[in-house]
Amino acid sequence: MTRVIHDSGEGMQKEALAMVSSDVNFPKGHFPDYKIGPNNQIIDPEEIHEAVPLKEIVAKETAQLLEQRRRLSVRDLKEKFEKGLSGASKLSEEAKRREAASLDRQVLLKKLRDVLDTLKGRVAGRNRDDADEAISLVEALAVQLTQREGELIYEKAEVKKLASFLKQATEDARKVAEEERALALAEIEKARTAIAIVEKGLQEHDAASSSREKEEIEGLRKEVREARRIKMLHQPSKVMDMEFELKALRTLIAEKNQLCNQLMKELAMIKRLEEDSSDLFELEGSDFLGSQFCIIPRFHDAPEISSCPTQWYRVISEGNRNLILGATKPTYAPEPFDVGRLLQAEIVLNAEKVTIQTMGPINPAAGLERYVESLMKRADVEFNVVVTQMNGNDYSSNSVHAFHIGKMRIKLRKGWSTKARESYSTTMKLCGSRGGGNAAATAVLWQARKGLSYTLAFETDRDRNAAIMLARKFASNCNITLTGPGDEVHAGS
Repeated sequence: MTRVIHDSGEGMQKEALAMVSSDVNFPKGHFPDYKIGPNNQIIDPEEIHEAVPLKEIVAKETAQLLEQRRRLSVRDLKEKFEKGLSGASKLSEEAKRREAASLDRQVLLKKLRDVLDTLKGRVAGRNRDDADEAISLVEALAVQLTQREGELIYEKAEVKKLASFLKQATEDARKVAEEERALALAEIEKARTAIAIVEKGLQEHDAASSSREKEEIEGLRKEVREARRIKMLHQPSKVMDMEFELKALRTLIAEKNQLCNQLMKELAMIKRLEEDSSDLFELEGSDFLGSQFCIIPRFHDAPEISSCPTQWYRVISEGNRNLILGATKPTYAPEPFDVGRLLQAEIVLNAEKVTIQTMGPINPAAGLERYVESLMKRADVEFNVVVTQMNGNDYSSNSVHAFHIGKMRIKLRKGWSTKARESYSTTMKLCGSRGGGNAAATAVLWQARKGLSYTLAFETDRDRNAAIMLARKFASNCNITLTGPGDEVHAGS
């Protein structure tokens, strides 16, 4: 007959507990009161009031640093980054300690699971159900610990990134601080140099002004002494009388000079009349290029000059003269070819020839040579002219034309229309106008080619003479001698 023994299971529990390793520590003597939260997460009531997670702390501090970065100076930013770096290193050490603690918890849970599995095999009934529930709680706790471990690993990686970022930022801040310090030192040095220059300039200015003031004061002192000396020697009324006398003497001397010049002119005229009693005419005009000579009678009863044939000559040397072709009027304006030569006018009067000539050779105009040299630097020079005659006939239009003198050719145009354009050649002639008239000093005769000639009036006698000289220089560069009709070129001309 079999004997059935009823056992409450307490002995088995004591045996099972005796088999648990001594490393396991149960401070409360029973399983903790875990709660299953949402998503099957185990919530420990003791951990509800734990500190804020490391991730949130790091995110908060990072946000504060980024917010204050714009308001911090370079030095403060460097100090903040160094503090953040030390904090990140502390957080990394704390994460390592927590990781070690989580590993210890995994070991303890594994041992607890082994003990519960052993205990489950030895109990039955209600105690077995409690063991199953305890095993499920241990498994849930293991899952939660695994999740916490993953979070710790992620936080550890974030902390490492933050530490590297803070380290790089610290290095950048240090470099920026050094660059700013170097720039500040350079600016300070420049400012010192500028201040030294300004101080030197002020000292020089003060020295110069002081020396100038001394000279002025000394000059004023001399003037005052001289004024005192004059005041002591003369009375004011006597000084004024002397000034009036000086003014009267100057006026008298000027009048005497004018009278003397007039007498000298009359004496020269009388001497010439005594030498040649048949000299009834004289030349009126200046012996300078740009003027105009006119034959006038000396006496009221002299014959009318316009009714007497006249011919102008250019004196080459004593006894030799060249005829100026076309110059048969009582007036003649010298041209550049006449400079340095005497001019003669031969008048036929009752089968007798009366010759008069200039007092001296024609002198060049002041500044004309420099003006022509400045024009020769251009490739083409333009003058404003008016065409008065064409082929010896009066020109109907008085509109302004452009007279171009170039290095290779001469051109006459009106607007976009070209009237004449010819290169320098032996058939081309250019000289002063020889037809007389009041505008002879500003007119030229231009024979472009055989059968085509123009008489052109310039704005001033300076432009007229400059145009003749410029064209002759350009033609000479082309081995062409540009003269007037009938002119002869002699050596040295």
